[in-house]
Amino acid sequence: MTSSTSRPLTPRKVPRFRRFAVRTGAMARKETWHVVRDPSNLFLALGMPVVLIIVFGYGVSFDLDHVPVAIIDQDGTRTSRQVARDLTASGEFDAIADAGEPEDADRLFRRQEAAAAVILPRGMEKSLARGEQVTLQVLVDGSDGGRASSVIGSSAAIVRSASIRAAASGLPRAMVVPIRGRVRTLFNPELRSAVFLVPGLIAYVLAIAAVLLTALTVAREWERGNMEQLFATPVGRLEIVLGKLSPYLAIGLLQALLVLAVGTVVFDVPVRGHMALLAAGTLLFLAGTLSQGLFISVLARNQQVATQAGAISSLLPAVLLSGFLFPIENMPLALQVIASVFPSRYYVELLRGVMLKDAPLAVLWPQLAAMAAFAAVMIVLSTARFGRRIA
Repeated sequence: MTSSTSRPLTPRKVPRFRRFAVRTGAMARKETWHVVRDPSNLFLALGMPVVLIIVFGYGVSFDLDHVPVAIIDQDGTRTSRQVARDLTASGEFDAIADAGEPEDADRLFRRQEAAAAVILPRGMEKSLARGEQVTLQVLVDGSDGGRASSVIGSSAAIVRSASIRAAASGLPRAMVVPIRGRVRTLFNPELRSAVFLVPGLIAYVLAIAAVLLTALTVAREWERGNMEQLFATPVGRLEIVLGKLSPYLAIGLLQALLVLAVGTVVFDVPVRGHMALLAAGTLLFLAGTLSQGLFISVLARNQQVATQAGAISSLLPAVLLSGFLFPIENMPLALQVIASVFPSRYYVELLRGVMLKDAPLAVLWPQLAAMAAFAAVMIVLSTARFGRRIA
């Protein structure tokens, strides 16, 4: 009688990389299901960026348009009336009629009915006829510093242009400035503020939306107690982090497409550079900001704290330290160092370089490298923090 011995069955060893990919994919599918089931997340991810880019695009403007100006004509001649018409011909200034004497300017400023006043002196036409120089006095309401600076620059240019046209119409050339400047504006010849603002708005909107997406979503799981159950599974720390980030990275790319489409279609902002370079920069920026939100959620563990920390750490750097509104070169050295930490600064530079200047990779690679370094650091910190929770 023969007996046959059966060899014990041993499970086939799965390669480590395959196990890593399977577990990360399972985490990504789980997170995707949470996003699909929660409509508020979809609105936060897709609706809010479009609303913000439209509101800020229309609401934030540095263009000087229809500024109320009191034109005080003390001369009352044909020449003074022509100069007054020239002052408002560009559409930047709107003349108001409730002004007859220089003393009226103070009253109009206090009532906020005028932002500036131009005084055309008595004897203006006679002085021009004698070939004498005539000085027009411009009073500006300095309570709003930004608008005052714009009004001062525009009024000086308009007065100079009006004086040249007056001299060209047959009057003596006493008012013509001896040195003429020929100005040429590159990349934004019409000086439209939308061309300057929209790239910065894209970085601003994406930074806030991306940080809040992962900060709120993971913090919600902390409050519900799901994280403790997740840590009891054999899923590794890095697999949890990458699995959490993957679906939101896809949503973030869709966000970027929506915001870019609104900026180019609604506000007519050009995209002169390569889309591949823009896509690479956007991918790195989203990876960094999403990881930043994930790191905040790991530390905070509740939605209220995560919301506050996410808003502060994304909104303030995206507005004040990114070069969006204020040049970084004009900041104190300490703020320049702090600004160099956040990826919004480099993303704004990349957006303006690609969209407005058609800058090549040879120029923009430092921005890409900085955003990649920030994303790597945030992923490492998030993974390390998850490790402490497991222990």
